[in-house]
Amino acid sequence: MAIDIQKALKETQGRSPLEIIEYAIERAAGKAMVSTNFRPHEAVILHHLVQVQPDIPVLWIDHGYNTRFTYAAAEKMIQGMNLNIFVETPRISVARQDGVLGGIPSLDDQIAHDAFTEVFKLEPFRRGLKALNPTVWFTALRRDQTAFRSGMDPWSEDNSIAKVCPFLEWDETKMEEYVVSNNLPNETRYFDPTKVLGNRECGLHPGGLSED
Repeated sequence: MAIDIQKALKETQGRSPLEIIEYAIERAAGKAMVSTNFRPHEAVILHHLVQVQPDIPVLWIDHGYNTRFTYAAAEKMIQGMNLNIFVETPRISVARQDGVLGGIPSLDDQIAHDAFTEVFKLEPFRRGLKALNPTVWFTALRRDQTAFRSGMDPWSEDNSIAKVCPFLEWDETKMEEYVVSNNLPNETRYFDPTKVLGNRECGLHPGGLSED
C-alpha cells in the first residue's frame, strides 16, 4: 500500500477538498484516477482534479441506460475540461438486455438485480481498474447521499488502492453553489439502473472491488 490511510486521515483532517486532492496526488506516484458517472454535480470533482493534474485518467462506466441529457452533459464536461477519458461498457448491450434478458430486474428480486449490477457496473469497473492500475482512486461520494456513505471516512483502502472522497463533507447546496459560480455543466435527469432509487447504493462502494 503506497499511502498510509491512518496517517492520511490525520494529516488531511479539516483540509479543503482541493488540499486533500493535492495531498493524494503528491503521494500517488503518478497513478491517480477518478471514476465518474456524470451524475449531478460530478463536474465539481472533475473541475478540482484537472486543476491539480490536467491529464488524470477519468474512468467512466457507460452502462448504456443514460438519458440523452446525461450524454450531452458528459460531452460538455469532456470537451470543456479536456478530460483524459477512459470508457468501459458492459459485455451485454442494452438492446439485448431489454429485448431478451428481461430488462432491468425489479428490486424485489435481489438475486437477479445483483447479477444485473455485476454485468452492467461491477465487471466493467474492474476491467477499467485493471487497465489503469491506480494507487489512488478519487470518487465524489458525500455523506448526505445515502445511509452507507454517512458513515464513511474520506480515506479508505479497497484492494490495496487508496480510495479518496475529498467532497465527503460537502452537501448538495455547496455542490450546487460551486457548479453555478464556476459555470459548469450539470444534468439532473440522470438515471442509474443499478440503483433505481436515489437512496440506494449501486453495489460498487459497499461491495468493494472484490470479485467474490
